Amino acid sequence: MLSRLSRHYFCSISPQPWLFVGLGNPGDKFKGTRHNVGFEMIDAFAEAVGIPMDTVHCKALFGKGFVNGVPVFLAKPQTYMNLSGESSGPLAAYYKLPLNRVIVFHDDMNLPCGVLRLHHNGGHGSHNGLLKESTYRYFNSLMKIELALNPLVSFSCANCHYSFILPSIRLKSVIHNFRGNTLFPRLRIGIGRPPGQMDPKAFLLQKFNAAARERIDAALKEGAYALEQVLSKGLTETARRFNTDQKYKHIRLQTMPT
Repeated sequence: MLSRLSRHYFCSISPQPWLFVGLGNPGDKFKGTRHNVGFEMIDAFAEAVGIPMDTVHCKALFGKGFVNGVPVFLAKPQTYMNLSGESSGPLAAYYKLPLNRVIVFHDDMNLPCGVLRLHHNGGHGSHNGLLKESTYRYFNSLMKIELALNPLVSFSCANCHYSFILPSIRLKSVIHNFRGNTLFPRLRIGIGRPPGQMDPKAFLLQKFNAAARERIDAALKEGAYALEQVLSKGLTETARRFNTDQKYKHIRLQTMPT
């Protein structure tokens, strides 16, 4: 009798939901740019599994559905990149999700164009949408005079590849809105490095050329399939297999121009 009750209890428990958040900038002028591949990954996955992105929730374009019985929430924050946490933080809180059930998709210039990595956790990698509030405080201390004169200052860091837009309020990033916790999975989408002396900010906001576009489109399909595997096989097993395949792709593509 106890055995039957136990089986009934465990079989009746619904799978824990996942929240997938793609980072990008809203508006037609940013569509198709390198900085918006997080949005594109959400769209690719939504199309692959038939989830419509037809509502607005917590400042994000939002969709929800089931994939093989697993509840999935999809979000594209409409807050602009460096305020992505204003959307992703409240979404995770609203659905009472532990951060290990939230996967954030974002562009990464440290990977060749079209190469992906799926990680359990990590730092911000100097990405505007992921930066910690402590990073903001560091730059604010360096530029307090400029910030006092101008509430919105652009600053390029010599030690990384990104330019930062620092508002004169706390940087409301994903990590900050997760209370400084970096223990959430992320899917990094390689976009390559800017050629020559090109300004990284201009590179990020530029659309892909034909060759790079072909690589990204292929990567979006690979990423969407991997995310389906996460839902059925779990993050650990999927990441191990997926990252091995992507490692060989990295070796093959790293010397090719984009």
